[in-house]
Parts: sequence; structure tokens; C-alpha cells
Amino acid sequence: MAEQAVDTGGVQLSGHAAAEGRFLGRARELKELRADIERAGLDTLSGHKAPRARVLLIAGRPGSGRTALAEELVRQVADRYPDGVLRARLSESDGTPVPTAHTARELLTALEVTAPPGAHEDDLTEALRTALADRRALLLLDDAADAEQVDALLPDTPDCLAVAVSGGPLTGIADVRPCTLGGLDTKSAVELLSRHTGSVRITVDPRAAEDLVEECQAQPTALMLAGGWLAARPKAAVADLAKQLHAEADEGTAGTPLARVFRLAYTSLPTHAARILRLLSLAPAGLVDPHTASALVGCSVSGARTTLDDFVALGLLHAVESPLPQYEVPGCLHPLLKALTDTQDRPAELQLARARMLERNVRLLQSCRAITETDSPQAREKLLGMPRSLRFPDPRAAADWLRVRRPALLAAARLAVADGELDTLARRLMSQLVRAMVAHFGTQAAAPDLYGIHGLVLDVAERLDLPRERAAALLNLGDLDARTGRTAEALARYRAALDAGREANDPYATGRAMESVGGAHLELGDYDRAADWFGRALAQRLARDERADAARLYGRIAAAHTYAGRYGEALRDWRAAVAGHRRCGDTAAHARALSELARVQEYAGRFEESLYTCQEAVEWARRAEDARLQAALHVRLADTLDHLGDPVAAELHRAAAERLLGEELPESADGSAEAEQEAPAPEQRANACEIRSTSAEG
Repeated sequence: MAEQAVDTGGVQLSGHAAAEGRFLGRARELKELRADIERAGLDTLSGHKAPRARVLLIAGRPGSGRTALAEELVRQVADRYPDGVLRARLSESDGTPVPTAHTARELLTALEVTAPPGAHEDDLTEALRTALADRRALLLLDDAADAEQVDALLPDTPDCLAVAVSGGPLTGIADVRPCTLGGLDTKSAVELLSRHTGSVRITVDPRAAEDLVEECQAQPTALMLAGGWLAARPKAAVADLAKQLHAEADEGTAGTPLARVFRLAYTSLPTHAARILRLLSLAPAGLVDPHTASALVGCSVSGARTTLDDFVALGLLHAVESPLPQYEVPGCLHPLLKALTDTQDRPAELQLARARMLERNVRLLQSCRAITETDSPQAREKLLGMPRSLRFPDPRAAADWLRVRRPALLAAARLAVADGELDTLARRLMSQLVRAMVAHFGTQAAAPDLYGIHGLVLDVAERLDLPRERAAALLNLGDLDARTGRTAEALARYRAALDAGREANDPYATGRAMESVGGAHLELGDYDRAADWFGRALAQRLARDERADAARLYGRIAAAHTYAGRYGEALRDWRAAVAGHRRCGDTAAHARALSELARVQEYAGRFEESLYTCQEAVEWARRAEDARLQAALHVRLADTLDHLGDPVAAELHRAAAERLLGEELPESADGSAEAEQEAPAPEQRANACEIRSTSAEG
């Protein structure tokens, strides 16, 4: 299995700092960690096989190079784990712990294991342990907030290894000895500094370089910032920077060496660049792209990208390995940036910056979806009306952007809902995000993300008392629950959606909810209640003269009667469905309804009637150009003719079915029509991920 990277906290670890030939120092720590892999644990010493994966802990303050050390260790031992490396970040850039369920789902996705949307945390972690039970994999769990996060993800096999990175000990996990990081050794620290400043300034004044290392306490991030500051000022002496930092320390300036170096780097920036840097603390999941920076400060996209590249050169940002320009705000700098926005920007300005960022994401998502609607003149016109910087050249580019920005977009939705001050923009963002993901990835592939988004929509609808949107969210969540076999949960959501639809006086929501309640009862085997709820939905459709939906509901009622063995009532309702589809001019639906009518006639022992109806259905299927349905009907005709004692004619129909599909059909081929009736109604499928809202944009 190839190495896999998991983006659970919104940032994919690139491992550049740990690349072979670039990693500096930490030889003693690496030796101890490698030895700890082979060390006999307490279980082994007591004569028992280790029940779980060995855990190596790298503990240190943010900025100490703890992630780089973990990446280097992983690089050195990865060949021992043929099933690959799984990476997960367990905290957001602002320190918020990532939910364990989210981490487990992303790890399962990396292992190509499908987990049902909306599954509980315990189910997901159990599925992860099961998936890793017969594998030899290496897990890198970065930025763990506590032991519970790590413990829930540990494989129940000693063949796997987990490398955890944290700020302190993981109390509660047995047999873990932390490798606690301090500063780099002086030689490595000076070399790291020289990579930014060049070797000449270090060579001419090695003592000053050592003094600067001492002022930075040999912390890698502080040294990188100091090196970036010097690199931007070729005429500045290393000694001058060391003296300046020493003077600040003598004056009792609060903060760590990292905070002092950062303050120096920040104050030396031009006003515009300093504002951009401050506002990057608002970037969702700590992920920034040129559009995000442009929207936050109101500048051009090209200008924002130039500034972001400058920040990378100064050590203030990390470039993320990605097919599109993307950057990461280092977690150790996020609290420093947040403190600056709190003191230098007014709350109204920050709220405006957030609103601009959300609006930009909404427009990009509109463009991302519209590029897929190549046959729609309205979509083409809308695209042409957008600024060139917001347009995608083709659907492939739009899909790549959506895939790369997915963690940040989902984080933006979560933050907007949690903030509560920009609910209108949050609703528009979630609506467009759902539509774009369905357009590019499909409902099934996007279902886990859609489940979370619909949950956020429900939160906003309940907070703002919006019964129509509450009904839509509950219906969407119920549909996703039903697809994954959680029928009881789906039924509860459908009933709640019915109440919300009635409160909103929304006939669409109430009709769909009643039909969905009937479908849930049908799935649970309660055919009487299913027929009753379908009948209620039918009465509403008839009252509103919605003939196509009424015809479909006649078919669903007939299906419930068929399952209950009430063939007389089933025949009556199938005939009503046939008549309804014929009046609506829906040839394909007319053919399917005739097919089901023939099936029930056969169940009722009316073989001659079934034969006649089936022949009529074949003709309508031919008109609808539905070859698969024609083939299924020919097979059913063959079975009916066998019952009537005409095997020669039966063989002719089987041969016709084989010609239609180009291969020999299994005996159960006629199940396709029945499956069509059991599947969710076309209206339900079409709107399964719809967020209906007065503010939603098409």
C-alpha cells in the first residue's frame, strides 16, 4: 500500500522539514525513539503478547520541531510497515481538538474502508481497529490534545506502531515513555540559521550566531523567523539582531523567545502586509489560499499570493504540498496572531473580514458548480457574469479546487455556524457547498460530509426558528440515515420533519415527509402503516392536482399491499398507477407500472391476464427505449408461458431477452422492475441533498 496522508484537522502534513538531507540534529532523540520501538514492554516482560500497538510519544512546546522529528522518525522506519503510513492531526490550528469521529472517518477513508455517514464515534473507532487488525501500518498522530484522542485510535495489534506528538505526557496510555524536546544542539541550530541567512554572515561572526541561537533558546521556529528576518535584510549583522533580542529580554518584555522574534518580524512588515498576516488567524483550519487572503483584506488575488509567498520566505507561513497554491498558518504562531487581531482590529472590522471571506467562498462554490452545467444557458450566462479570477477553466480544475479546499470549506461552515453572527452567509455557504459536492463527487461519495453539513443547517434552523429549513434538514438527514440502514432513526427524523413542515405550512415538506414515513414503515415490515402514510401523501397530491406524484404514490401503496399479500387491493392501485402515468405521458413509468401489474397478476394466479399485461408492458418499454426493462419483461413472459404449458414460446422470449442485453440473463433478471418500486421515490432522490431556504441561491 502506498503511503497515505490523512487530513483530519484541515492540514495535510507534507513532511518537507523531515526530508532526507534537510533534517538537522536530534540524533540522540532519534536513537532513543528507534530503540524504544524494539524495547520489550511490560506485557512482554510478564510473558504476554502486547495487546495493542506500541506508542511512541514526542512531547514538546509548539515551535520546538516536534512534528519535524516525528516525520523524520517515520521516514526512517516506514519500510518496516508495508501497509503504509497514516497521518492525522488531532487539533485545529487554534488548539481546538478535532472530534475523534472525524479523525477515525478520515483514517478509514485513507484505508479505502467505507463508513456509513452519521455513524457514532464508537462505531467508527471500532471499524478502524478492525481495518487495522490484519495490517502492519504506522500512524502519525500529530498535535494530540489529550490521551483520550490517541487511545481511541490505537490499533489492537502489536504489528502497528503509533507515533504521537503532544505538548505533554499522555497520562492514561500504558507503557509510554515520552521523548521530551528542548532546543537543538548549537551546531545544528547555527546550521539551521545559516540556511536562511547564507553561510557568509555566520562564518564572519560565529560568536554572534551562537549568541543569537542562545537568545532563541535553540528553538527551531524562532531560529527560522530570525533567519527570515536576516535574509530580508542583507546588510543587517547577526550581532545586531542578537543584541536587539537580548535588550528586549532585559527590559522584561513578556513572552517566550519565539514571541519576541515574532514581534520583531511582525513590526518590520509594511502596514498592509502586517494586516494580512494578522487576519490570517481567521483562516478556517489554519489553511490559506490566495482567495482567502484576498477576501480577508480586500486586495487582488495576485497581490495576496505574492504576499503569502513572502511570508513563506520569512518563516511566517508554511507552504502545503498541494496541486494548488495553499499555505498553513503554523500552530505555534496562531495564538500570537490572534492576540494581535484582538488588540489592533475592531470587532466590526473582523466581522466584516469574515463576511468577505464567506462571500468569496460562496461565489467560488457557485462557479465550481456552474462549470459542470455545460448544457444550461443560464449557468453559462452566470459564469460569464463573474470576475475572471472566480472562474474555473474546466470542470476538472473546479473539482481539484473543491477537493483541495474541502477541509477549509467544511471548517468555514462549522465556524460560521458556531459564531452565530453571520447565519445568512452560513446558510448560503452550506447550500452551495452541498450542491457543489454533489455535482462533482456524487451523493454517495459525499454523504459523510453532507451528513455533517445538514446537521449544521439544522442547528441554524433551530436557533433562528426556521421551520421550513428545519424540515428540509431533517428530511435530508433522514434520507442519509435510511440509506445506511438506520431506519428507526430515519423514521424519527421524518416524523419531526412532518411537524416542522406543518408548522411552516409547507406542502412540499409535509408531502415528502408523509411519503418518507411510509417508506420507513415499509422498510420495517409494517405494511399497513406504510399503506396508510402513502395514502395520506396521495390525498395531498390529489388535492393539489400533482398527477405525476399521485401516480407514483399509487404504485407505492400497491407495493405495500403486495408485500402484505393483499393482491386484490394491489391490483386496483397498480391499475390506478398505470392510468395516471398514461395521462401524464410518462412512457417509461407507464411501462414499469404495467410490469408490476403483471407481476401481481401472476402472484394472484391470473396467468393469462399477466401474459396479456406483460405483452402490453413490452410494447411500452420498447417505446421508452428501456432495453433492460424489455429484457426483464421477456423473461417474465417466458416464466408465465412455462406456467401455461408453452415451453417453445418461453424459449423464444428468453432468446429475445439475451439479444437485448447481449448476454445470458440470470433467472432473477426480472427483479429490476420490483427494485425500482422499492427504491426511494424519484422526488426523494432528486432532492436528497437539497437545502431549501429563501436565501439559497441557485
